[in-house]
Amino acid sequence: MPDDGRLRRLRWRTRRGTRELDALFGGWLDERFADADETQRKAFDELLDVQDPDLWDWVMGHARPERADWQGIIDDIRTRHRL
Repeated sequence: MPDDGRLRRLRWRTRRGTRELDALFGGWLDERFADADETQRKAFDELLDVQDPDLWDWVMGHARPERADWQGIIDDIRTRHRL
């Protein structure tokens, strides 16, 4: 189980420029992060460094990230939200 400090930091970082991105990435944090392995957790943390327009294009299926681990998280988000 991830520590509370890490979760608080990630919660803050999932607050994006739009409510849609907040919900998508905050939802992944709430629903998937605790069960993710450390590699996925690290990838999610790094994914949150990406600018909002790129994240939006990826979750809308207009583009794909160059990293396979990021694409796995994006695919999971898209599947959960039927995008």
